[in-house]
Amino acid sequence: MITNKSYKIPFLILAILLLLLFLVNVSLGSISIPLKTIINSFFTTAENYTNQEYIIQNYRLPKAFTAILVGSGLGISGLLMQTLFRNPLAGPFVLGITSGASLGVALVIMGSSIFGGLLATFLISKWSIVIAASLGSFLVLLTVLIVSSRVRDTMAILIIGLMFGSITAAVVSVLSYFSSAEELQQYIFWGFGSLGDLQWNELKVFTIIYCIGILFSIASIKALNTLLLGENYAKSLGLKLKQSRLLIIIATSLLAGTITAFTGPIAFIGLAVPHLTRQIFNTSNHKILLPAVFLFGAIIMLICDSIAQLPSTDYTLPINAITSLIGAPVVIWLLVRKKKMIF
Repeated sequence: MITNKSYKIPFLILAILLLLLFLVNVSLGSISIPLKTIINSFFTTAENYTNQEYIIQNYRLPKAFTAILVGSGLGISGLLMQTLFRNPLAGPFVLGITSGASLGVALVIMGSSIFGGLLATFLISKWSIVIAASLGSFLVLLTVLIVSSRVRDTMAILIIGLMFGSITAAVVSVLSYFSSAEELQQYIFWGFGSLGDLQWNELKVFTIIYCIGILFSIASIKALNTLLLGENYAKSLGLKLKQSRLLIIIATSLLAGTITAFTGPIAFIGLAVPHLTRQIFNTSNHKILLPAVFLFGAIIMLICDSIAQLPSTDYTLPINAITSLIGAPVVIWLLVRKKKMIF
C-alpha cells in the first residue's frame, strides 16, 4: 500500500513507537509489571502462570489489543466520513450509528424494569448490551442505506444522519426521565466508554467484524481518492457513485458500530486522528493516509488508555474524558500552528 519511498521511515518510526507503547500499556496499572515478566508470559503455559502473568494474559493484553482496535478503527472510519462528505468536522458517528447503539443500550438498561424480576436481570448482561447496541446501530445503518439509495446529494445523507441522532437522543431522554437512579448510573457508566471489559472470547468476535470493516475500507481507497476531485468529476472518470458511497458507509458502520457496541462511545479519536495524520504526512492520498491513520489512531488510544489507568493506583478515569482532554488541545495547537487545514 505504501508507494512513496519517502514515507518508509515515518511508517517504521510509527510502527516501533506502537510496539513500545503497547508494552508500556501492558506494564502499567495498579501494579507495575516489568518487561521481562511480560515477555515470559508469552512462553509460559496457563497452568504455570504467576499472579502477574495471569494478570497480563487475562486483563492487560486484551485491554491493550482493544485499545489498538478502537483507536485504529475509529481513526479510519473518521477518515472515510471526512472524505465522503468533504467535511473536516465529520466523524465516524455522523450517520447516527452511535445514537442508534445508545438507544439500544438505553432500552436494555433503562427499559428493562418494564419486564421486571428475573427477566430484567437476564436482559442486563455484557452480551445483551453488545447485542442491543449492535441492533440499534444496524437499524440506523439500514435506514441510512435505504435513504442513500434514493438521495443523490451526499450532504443530504449527512443531514439525515444528524436528524436520526436527534430523534434517538430524544427517546433516550424520555427513557431517562422515567428511570431509576441506579439505571441512570449504569447507563452513564456505559457512556463513559471502557476498554477493559472484554475477555478473549469477546475480543475474537470484535476482531472478526473489525477485520471485515478494514477490508471494506481498503476496497474503498480508489473511490476515496477519486472523490477528492468532487462528485461530478468523479462520475466523469467512471466512478459508480452510489456503489462507492454504499461501500464506504458499510465500512464505517462496521467499524464504528462494532466499537461502540463492545466498548461504548469513544469521543475525539475519529474526528481528530485523520487531521493529525494529514498535518504530519502532508498528503491526501488514501494509500498513504489509511495505514498512517491506523498507526496514529492505535498510538493515541494507547497513550490515552495508559494515562486513564492512573498508574500505581486503583483508579481508572473515563477514557472518553482523557481522549478529549488530551486530544482536542493538540489538534487546536496543530491547526493554529499550520494555519491551513490539509484536505
